[in-house]
Amino acid sequence: MFELFLDNIRTYWDDWLRLKENHRGRQFIRPEVCRTYNFGEQVDWKSKDLSYLMEDKYVKHFADMVKKAKPVLGTDAVLKTHNIDGDVRIQYNDQSHFESIARQFGIFEEWKDGVPRAAYKGVVVFRYQSPRRVFLVGPDSLEQLGIAQL
Repeated sequence: MFELFLDNIRTYWDDWLRLKENHRGRQFIRPEVCRTYNFGEQVDWKSKDLSYLMEDKYVKHFADMVKKAKPVLGTDAVLKTHNIDGDVRIQYNDQSHFESIARQFGIFEEWKDGVPRAAYKGVVVFRYQSPRRVFLVGPDSLEQLGIAQL
């Protein structure tokens, strides 16, 4: 990522990284730490085992979460998600389908060079009525995660 410091970036770093000439197949993860819920809470990160964040372990960890999430199909994704306990998985077909689902939940619809904001291997994760996670799963995300079609 040294090139991040060499370029004169005139935008947010994640916008820059999502440009095809910059991301070159790389993925990045965002910490799942709510900035308002945990405000003022001190954490001794040196005492935490963060080895699951290493690339070889993280793909499996993330794939397991996606696999365990309950699928939500069809229209009325918000209502269906509201009525399910636990994490849910919603498949999107393309950018316009993603944007439609994102609007229903009130999350960022933004894409840059074919990559949705905050996506990891085409999957966008957000909390909906905490602690439930919603996984918006792209058309080839399961394959990228090494998951057989569910």
